[in-house]
Amino acid sequence: LGGQKFFFSLAAVNPNFTVQDNEDNTARILTRKNGFNRHEISTYLLPVVISDNDYPIQSSTGTLTIRVCACDSQGNMQSCSAEALLLPAGLSTGALIAILLCIIILLVIVVLFAALKRQRKKEPLILSKEDIRDNIVSYNDEGGGEEDTQAFDIGTLRNPAAIEEKKLRRDIIPETLFIPRRTPTAPDNTDVRDFINERLKEHDLDPTAPPYDSLATYAYEGNDSVAESLSSLESGTTEGDQNYDYLREWGPRFNKLAEMYGGGESDKDA
Repeated sequence: LGGQKFFFSLAAVNPNFTVQDNEDNTARILTRKNGFNRHEISTYLLPVVISDNDYPIQSSTGTLTIRVCACDSQGNMQSCSAEALLLPAGLSTGALIAILLCIIILLVIVVLFAALKRQRKKEPLILSKEDIRDNIVSYNDEGGGEEDTQAFDIGTLRNPAAIEEKKLRRDIIPETLFIPRRTPTAPDNTDVRDFINERLKEHDLDPTAPPYDSLATYAYEGNDSVAESLSSLESGTTEGDQNYDYLREWGPRFNKLAEMYGGGESDKDA
């Protein structure tokens, strides 16, 4: 190198290792403790700073990978961790596991997306090569816009027995003419009360028998009124026989009516 000299040092204080400069452009790594557990940590990354003696001083930082190996009593290496041989500089076991998990998740997402796309793909109704139309539209009205339009049993739909029978409505007169049933005559020894109750029960259960259900609104004259019924005004008596003074007791709302039938103050003065 023509007299070029390099110096070695650590980028930061390390609790496990230290660097000893041999002053001949080489260095050695020394451990600060007696032993290392290969099962806990099998690889250590040690940043080392290399600088020269030029002015200005130029330096560079390199990462030294230190593997923990099993040795015998004489210092001969027996075995090292297999993971340490596969790990590149700057990557740990956790980083590799995270990368593998991300790749697996991406593959699963791609497979699921392809499966869903294939399932949703609908075939056109007409596959004939002679069809020269620009667009083929598939109409699926069954199911009212649902995605699954095949979840029904066509056999049940075609079975006439499965169709619900037409029910009779009690609010209208049925158009269909029913054959009147003959009421059996009561035997001579039958109680009249039992016979009548049995006939009433038959008519109550007959859907075609009147009266038919309907809404009827009843309003009674004078209901919820202070004056109650006004039917007494239509009596056949003469005005001289009928006394209408009680109309004045009903309040100011009936003053006009009291003046018409009972006469005003002017009549009394006359």
